Amino acid sequence: MKTITHLDRIDRRILIVLQKNGRIPNVELAKKVNLTPTPCLERVKRLEKEGFISRYVALVDPLKASLALCAYIEVQLASSTTAAFKRFNQKMRDLPEVQECQMVAGGFDYLIKIRVADMLHYQRFLGEKLASIDDISQTHTYVVIDDIKSETALQIQD
Repeated sequence: MKTITHLDRIDRRILIVLQKNGRIPNVELAKKVNLTPTPCLERVKRLEKEGFISRYVALVDPLKASLALCAYIEVQLASSTTAAFKRFNQKMRDLPEVQECQMVAGGFDYLIKIRVADMLHYQRFLGEKLASIDDISQTHTYVVIDDIKSETALQIQD
């Protein structure tokens, strides 16, 4: 599997620029990475094909989307069986409020990030959706008070 260390400086610079602006015109991107447009576009297509660029998205402001409340929830399952993990993983994929779900090592099994409108919607999510999952034995919630830093770009050295 190719990793970032297999890429040359120009490829890494392309990734850095595209993480900041995925809609940058190819001609402008080419200028920023000191290439002509055709080889620049060929490199972008190769980076997409090789999986370095997995998709392009628009980042929506959570406040404008009426999803102001962000919370992180530690989840501990009652059983550490493969079947329990698979069931829980599928439930998380099916819940639109769940933005991220990671299986973690430590004192609990999963850390999930949710976005909802307000505390009432959080209460409904917890009581009606999360509590209905049989495999969960315990949860702990951390509600975000202030978003100090939130980045989507990965740090790539050029």
